[in-house]
Order: sequence, then C-alpha cells, then structure tokens
Amino acid sequence: MLHSMIQSKLPIAALLALLALLLPAGATAARNVAPPLDRAIDDYAGTHEFSGTILVARHGHVLYRKSHGLAERAFSVPATDDTRYRIASITKLFTSVIILQLAQTGRLDLQAPIRTYLPDYPGEGGDRITLHQLLNHTSGLAQYDRITSLDQALVEGVEPYQRPQTAAQLLQRCCSGPLARAPGTAFDYNNGDYILLGRIIERVTGIPYAEVLRIRLLSPLGLESSGMADQARIVPRLAPTYYWREDQRNLMNDLPFYFQNWDAAGGMYSTVDDLLAFAEALYGGQLLLPGSLELLLTPGLDDYGYGLWSYDFERGGRRHRVAKRPGSIMGSNGVLYRLLDEQATVVILANTNRTDLDAFAQRIGEWVLDSQGE
Repeated sequence: MLHSMIQSKLPIAALLALLALLLPAGATAARNVAPPLDRAIDDYAGTHEFSGTILVARHGHVLYRKSHGLAERAFSVPATDDTRYRIASITKLFTSVIILQLAQTGRLDLQAPIRTYLPDYPGEGGDRITLHQLLNHTSGLAQYDRITSLDQALVEGVEPYQRPQTAAQLLQRCCSGPLARAPGTAFDYNNGDYILLGRIIERVTGIPYAEVLRIRLLSPLGLESSGMADQARIVPRLAPTYYWREDQRNLMNDLPFYFQNWDAAGGMYSTVDDLLAFAEALYGGQLLLPGSLELLLTPGLDDYGYGLWSYDFERGGRRHRVAKRPGSIMGSNGVLYRLLDEQATVVILANTNRTDLDAFAQRIGEWVLDSQGE
C-alpha cells in the first residue's frame, strides 16, 4: 500500500498527511525531539574535539561504530575502528569479575582480611582490611600517588610509574603503607586497592595476573585485541596518547610511563568491540552467577560497587539504571557505560583528554533512550 501511494500522483502535502496517519502515535514527535543518533554523536565529537573510537549498541546490535581524529599525530595516522587504546581503570572491572569468580567457587571470602591470602603482607591493615573493602575503595589505605597537578608532575616526575617495578615491589611500595583512616568508614579511590587484589589473585591461583586474565576472560570471550600493556612490548595498532596543556593551548606527548605499573588497577589495553563483547557477557550473566553480579552492581559509598559506579537517573518520567566504568591516565581515557534495563552499551575510547567522556557517554545514553521513544 505504501509503495503504491509513493508511485501515485497525489500532491506532496496530501501524501505526507497520509503517511503521518500510518505512523504509530507520537512517532513524528519523537523524531523531532531526537536527532538521528549518528548525526548527534558526530556533531558532539566534532564540537568537543574528540579523538578516538565510539561504539553504541542495544541488545547486542551495533547502532553506531565510528572513529574520529588521529591515532598517531607525528605521522597523521587516523584512528580506525580496530585501533587499540589503553583503557586505564576500566581494568578494575575485569579484576572485580575475576575476584568474584574465585569467590563463587569458594577460593576467596570477600569478608576475609588481606592477610588470609597474603600472610606476609607488611601493611598495618593486613588483619583489618577485607577484600570487600578493597573492591569498593573503603580500605582506608593511604594514597601512594601524591602528585596533584601536571605542573608538579613535570617538575618532580611521577616516581611510582616512571621506574620499572616488579609485582612484589608494587605491593611493598604502593600498597603496604599506613592506614589513613579506619577501614570501611569512607570512600577513597585508590589504585593500591586493586594492585593488592591483583596480588591476591596471583597468590590464590599460583599464576601471574596477566595469565589469569587471559585464561578466565580474554580467551573464553575471544577478546583477541585486549591484554596487559608492557613498556618493552610493541603492541600493533596501540594508539599513543597525548595530554592537553591548557596553559599552552596545545597537546603534548604523555609523560613516559611504565604502564605495567598500573597492573590490575589500570594496565590493560583493548578495543571498542572487545569491550562490547565483555559488557554483553558480564551483564548478560555469562561471567558471574546472579548473586555475584548483584554484589558487583550494589552501590556503596559514592555510588561505587565493585569496580564501577552504579546509579540511576530520570529521563522521560522513568528511572534508568546505569553501570559506568570510566578510566583516565593523562591522555588515556575511556568509559564503558551500560543502561542496564535497556541493555544498551556505550563504549568510548580516546587517546587525548580533550573531551569529557563521562558527559559524552551520558548524552549518548540519553539520545539512545530518546530515539526509542523512552
């Protein structure tokens, strides 16, 4: 019927009126409110000088996948959809899943203190800090990274990350200091919590963290473009990173780092497609039992669960639940954002800090809801 109307000689105004009658109620209004998803994302990326790759999917179906800007600036190499990026603290979500998998089989007790699994742990909190408190950043451990600004880093360097350290040295130097406060009393985001969890994973399994990651998550899910970064290893298609200096109004090369020193707290690289596959498996119940997934998503202090933020917001008169895992180390920036009830995933990976990715992911999430008439 629609085909025959288009072929007829009806005046355009009459044809449009008939088409409007055939559309579901509210469809025209919804289209006027929500611009096409690809155009909205492209416009925002251009306006905010985004450099990286974006993927948006719902129910596993890709709605948008596109790269913007340059992966490598000295030779003007464009970013592509299979560019690998350092994902910084998105690594923590992988670590949380491994810890919960081990807990499911009885190899770990989340309420047990550190010294249960690391009897030689030298820190004063060894008998007081539980795995649960490490997972949700309420351990009370003192911060070992005390650099507070780029200017300070440029003058003093960032010692914990600019000299090579073994896993044992990371444990001793970064995670074994005095308690800054009583465990469980306050949220204090600390990479040391997850470096400690990495050591516990190694002690319980008897193999290095990178290998546990590969065996338990990367290989089963076919995440062939993901792994742990190592300063000595050349990773094909891994984008270098750049930091925007507001005082000079330009991008600079990131400071030289031994990226492996972020370890189980932030040492991974990946692609948007690999992170989508991970998200579909995690939130689809393939990696954790229902009770474990609920634990991971239960917000504690600062709305932080196990390795991610878990919260809700209102849109169109409804509440929408979100699981968000951002990551940021100078020019390495990313976010893995999930609308839980809508099974919609936003993955943004960038190699500069020019764009606020938390805000970008939220906008995309809202556009996805609007485009579906939410």
